[in-house]
Amino acid sequence: MSTYIALFKWTRQGIMNVKDSPARAQASRKAVEAAGGKVMCLWYTDGEYDMVAVAEWENGESVVAFLEAQAAQGFVRITALKARTPAEFAEIVELVPYFS
Repeated sequence: MSTYIALFKWTRQGIMNVKDSPARAQASRKAVEAAGGKVMCLWYTDGEYDMVAVAEWENGESVVAFLEAQAAQGFVRITALKARTPAEFAEIVELVPYFS
């Protein structure tokens, strides 16, 4: 399983329907599980982003399909990030050619 971080910003429609956000978040959590993912955590945040979620998925294609479907509902804009542990990143760094 790979870990993904999703950063959400409400659209005009999303903020106009903010009272429904907890119910939409619960429905989304169930949809993630039905699509083969698992929501590890979800926070409502102050600042540039309105929500942050961390989820695990089997493959990147499922993540993209799910997030596109969420965005298509019109309530949020989403930025998704694939997260790596320090050990996973160290393996990638080993592949970087050395230039002197």
